[in-house]
Amino acid sequence: MSRFKNEIAHLQAHIKTLRLGAGALVAVALLMGGGWWSAPRDLTIHVPPDLRSGSTRKWWEVPPESVYAFTFYVFQQLNRWSLNGEEDYPRNLYALSAYLTPSCQAFLKADYDHRRSTGELRQRVRGIYEIPGRGYGDDPTARVRVVSDRDWVVTLDISADEYYGAEHVKRALVRYPLKVTRVDVDPARNPFGLALNCYEGTPQRISAPEPARPAPAQSGLVPSPGDTP
Repeated sequence: MSRFKNEIAHLQAHIKTLRLGAGALVAVALLMGGGWWSAPRDLTIHVPPDLRSGSTRKWWEVPPESVYAFTFYVFQQLNRWSLNGEEDYPRNLYALSAYLTPSCQAFLKADYDHRRSTGELRQRVRGIYEIPGRGYGDDPTARVRVVSDRDWVVTLDISADEYYGAEHVKRALVRYPLKVTRVDVDPARNPFGLALNCYEGTPQRISAPEPARPAPAQSGLVPSPGDTP
């Protein structure tokens, strides 16, 4: 009889062990489910444009070339007045608000009010472009200065053209030092995770780059033995 009691006690202990193991598995599954649920659904990966030599990057790092491309794109769109600066400038400020810090939005709004009051926007058409030979690929270290993991200063050499009707009224070559900061707050409206923080200093007028001189023409003739020194 005692043998049966021992067998029953052994089975009960085994069942208890199985129950503890099943409970541990449920707890692990819940922890893994919670980790999976809290994991980000989307990640922004900044890939360098030239992949001939390959690239290894941490997903949260933003390379300087991506910062430069973002800055030029947003700044160019901000300064594009296709029909009338009095209407296009505030429309651009609203459309690009997700790519501007609050302090930069306030600064540009004040700039708009000043330009409108002085008549600099009425019926003005404006566009900017990068000066050839002054882009990121020509001198990367001079174009993007890394301040921290979240802050950069980008230098843009820009040519700005303005028209009043069909008349070309302005062409200026200007160097803009622009502050850029990382803001991962609204991926739906700002997938770049970057924002302009306006100017790091006063924009400066610059001169046009010197045109490249052509290399001297080669005759292609082979000198005779008497011509050599």
